[in-house]
Amino acid sequence: MSENRQLGALTAACHWIGQKGWSPATGGNMSVREGGEYCLISESGKDKGSLTEQDFLLVELESGKAASGRRPSAETGLHTLLYRLYPQVGAVLHTHSVNSTVLSRVERSGALVIEGYEMQKSLSGQTTHLDQVIIPIFDNSQDIDALAQKIATHAEKTPLQYGFLLRGHGLTCWGKDVAEARRHLEGLEFLFQCELQRRLLEAK
Repeated sequence: MSENRQLGALTAACHWIGQKGWSPATGGNMSVREGGEYCLISESGKDKGSLTEQDFLLVELESGKAASGRRPSAETGLHTLLYRLYPQVGAVLHTHSVNSTVLSRVERSGALVIEGYEMQKSLSGQTTHLDQVIIPIFDNSQDIDALAQKIATHAEKTPLQYGFLLRGHGLTCWGKDVAEARRHLEGLEFLFQCELQRRLLEAK
């Protein structure tokens, strides 16, 4: 594994995510770009709240295979897809929070539309609460290759921004580096909680 200055920041972000309870029971996976052909991704079955830098595997972006023969996280194909689609993406975070998981099932359409919240400005490029933030929702699948193809087809027509939800599964989000990905995760989680509470109050 070559030295990656972002890996320390990613490890710290994983500990923070673990403390938030956003990746319980070894769920979730996190990665950082390693040059143009590889990424470093968390090993399968590891508690994200106690990861060390040695728990990240070097994976080829084209094949999705770990150079070491160890087993990377199940959703590795979604990370490598994002790095291939968007050269500006430097880090990807996939979490299993209660808010993202529940909201992905409550919203029956193919996208969650968020508007009217000042915290939308936590997302890069958002300058006003008057704009819409559209987070696509894809049906969950254990066939990661097929799911990645479905996401890639969607992205050809509508470029992905910030993140997407997998129904009943959780959130995948990203940024140009670990700091931006972490900010997007925290901002989206806040917005998801607001949206869930708004819907609950309106349903009463």
